[in-house]
Amino acid sequence: MDTIITVLPLCRLTDIPDGGATAVDALLAGGEQSLILLRDGGQVRGYRNVCPHAGRRLDYAPGKFLLKDDTLICAVHGASFQRQAGVCVAGPCRGDSLRAVALRVEGGEVWLA
Repeated sequence: MDTIITVLPLCRLTDIPDGGATAVDALLAGGEQSLILLRDGGQVRGYRNVCPHAGRRLDYAPGKFLLKDDTLICAVHGASFQRQAGVCVAGPCRGDSLRAVALRVEGGEVWLA
């Protein structure tokens, strides 16, 4: 897990549509990183916005993601990842996983944990 060096919230919970996703930039020890935030009610899961297949961002436009049922789909090559675990279930990197980022929701804000 990366060392966290940011002291500000990533966003407000209400900035992420319920059942949807958004991208935010966070300052981690390795530098600035794009993160995918996926919201389910009051819970938020986070992953690095990097497809394990080709190292490209998964969004088709900044902060805009292809979501179908319980999957997040890479806009470049169509790899499909389970929202809950980040595991690729279809496409060129089947079996690989997105890199999880620990988050917490506190006071209506999303923070790196």
